[in-house]
Amino acid sequence: MSESRLAIVGATGAVGREALAILAQRGFAAQRVLALASPNSDGAVLAYGSGHVTVRTFDAESLGRCEAAVFCADAAVAREHAPPAAEAGVFVIDNSSAFRMAPGIPLVVPEINGRVLEGDPPPRLIANPNCSTIIMLLGLEPLRRRFGVREVVVSTYQAVSGAGLAGMRELDEQVSAFAGGEPIRPRVFPQQCAFNVFTHESPMETATGLNGEETKMIAETRKIWGDPQVDVLPTCVRVPVRRAHSQSILVRLGRPVSEAQVRDSLVSAAGVRVVDDRRGGRFPTPLDASGIDDVLVGRVRLATAGPDGRSDRVMLWVCGDQLRKGAALNALQIADRVAPALGLGLADVRSPGSGVSFSF
Repeated sequence: MSESRLAIVGATGAVGREALAILAQRGFAAQRVLALASPNSDGAVLAYGSGHVTVRTFDAESLGRCEAAVFCADAAVAREHAPPAAEAGVFVIDNSSAFRMAPGIPLVVPEINGRVLEGDPPPRLIANPNCSTIIMLLGLEPLRRRFGVREVVVSTYQAVSGAGLAGMRELDEQVSAFAGGEPIRPRVFPQQCAFNVFTHESPMETATGLNGEETKMIAETRKIWGDPQVDVLPTCVRVPVRRAHSQSILVRLGRPVSEAQVRDSLVSAAGVRVVDDRRGGRFPTPLDASGIDDVLVGRVRLATAGPDGRSDRVMLWVCGDQLRKGAALNALQIADRVAPALGLGLADVRSPGSGVSFSF
């Protein structure tokens, strides 16, 4: 068990670095981590807890020494290298969009549909969902499991870190340029991101008016929930926040419920922390969600409750770290399920201080 190794492919990117940070925080030995990237990064030294790991050039042979590999690279790299690695016996978890909708390849959020990993043998190639999908579904799953879900209307407020380290650098540079009275020149995003809000920059389908991020949320939700009939109506927006996505959600359930039933379902859910202090005015923020494992849920309320105090429509405000649970952590949790010899200890994660904070 102690010799089982884990590869992080794309270790120098935002998601790869986050995966390394999580592994170091969990006490996973540095010598059991293989940090891989392009030849340009060969020999680079990355922080790993109080120590470091050295980046090596990624090639097919390097994965042969590993029990599992988490791909944090782009879809082109995944399409070329992930299937051969899986065929060679490596458990591959891919963070890109390459295989999410491919038939026969599981798309997994362990707290929701982790049972699909329990085959004999377990799948060798597993897709990690889009970050916005993960954050939304983790907040909704307790309600779906108990009451059913018929429709989800969601508006996202997505941090620039969704575009990686380059996105965060661009926001920082634009803020500095604005403060210094210098011209702002967008490079990563199509528009100025500092002090601005714009619809998600992914390509838009002219026939439907949906951008790529919105299309992903619809299709991935239906696949993960195994429900092709559920309506998902997203509007995805980029906001000038460095890290952690936020979402305003209106969900139509399978039957009318009370607010107490909604709260009872949320407070006991794995990976969810309820922050809903009406008296103190404290609710989830992206700053609160940054760097933690849980998805934060607040502003819990019914829409137009009837005389009996019940409604089939519930409103939520959700914040989650898209680099962590929205990407790296979710992938490592999958690796922990399919490759227990790694001993990652991530099967049931709750952040320090997880629990409930609400008042009326």
